[in-house]
Amino acid sequence: MIVDLQLQDLERSQVNDGYPALAAWIAHDPDGETLVFRRFSRLSARNLLHLQSQLILLEEKLDQLDREVFEGQDADLRLAAMRWETLVNDAEDLNRPDLKKRLELYTEIKVKIKEYHEALLLQAQIANLGRPSNRVYTIFRNWFDGVSRTDDIRYARAILSGGARHLLNNKADLLALRPQTDKDLLSQLLQNHWPLPGKAYPNSKDGTRHFPEKFVFWTVSIISVVLAAVLLVGAIVSLYFVKSHQAQLGLVACYTVLFAASVGLLTTAKRAEVFASTAAYAAVLVVFISGGIPTRG
Repeated sequence: MIVDLQLQDLERSQVNDGYPALAAWIAHDPDGETLVFRRFSRLSARNLLHLQSQLILLEEKLDQLDREVFEGQDADLRLAAMRWETLVNDAEDLNRPDLKKRLELYTEIKVKIKEYHEALLLQAQIANLGRPSNRVYTIFRNWFDGVSRTDDIRYARAILSGGARHLLNNKADLLALRPQTDKDLLSQLLQNHWPLPGKAYPNSKDGTRHFPEKFVFWTVSIISVVLAAVLLVGAIVSLYFVKSHQAQLGLVACYTVLFAASVGLLTTAKRAEVFASTAAYAAVLVVFISGGIPTRG
């Protein structure tokens, strides 16, 4: 986990500048949050469109050859269109260049459609990669632009120059190779506002600090266990000592709301799962107090 550090008179890392410094900074994060790169969505879409257009032309050529076969009177050509072995054998005949042309077209289609499908599958995988969080993007951008590395104007510039100088300008075109493992609200809150100081990253002269992501995981786990015990044991104890039926019903409502809020805050449960777990929790409390509520005749 990386966090910003505001210090005066910071110097650069041991690797002075350029790609060596940026690569060292990215590789130093053991949680892999800094593995942020361009996805080149526009170029990827353009490449797929070009491949698609090439296949459309090949498809039209193949359709034209098929029409010539079944509209003509050449029996050998019809047989070659129905039997692969005949096509392969007759394509070697120098007197049948049309069959050789058809076989070459099949080969070209095979190569091109393989390239197209591979590009589609790769793009599908890339499309499923998430974007970096606001925290990671801000820290990466500040370090990249020189904001968090030093207050000295001599170093307040991007670590790279040329076209790569603008690689972080379009946040929507960035991807994070390592997706966020914990997407619940509490984990995100602790990641963005971790209260304890972290370790200098990558050294004390640099403008970022690091704290292991496992700290967040264990903190959320402890809070979850304690809260689960309070909501279960605390509800039962409270309902046991409260004798008023109206107060018991009020406590059930309050504990049910707290339980639903805790599930939504501490877990990544979907809405249907939140409803189901809350209903089950409320049912347990109702069963607990139902014996003490007199029924009306």
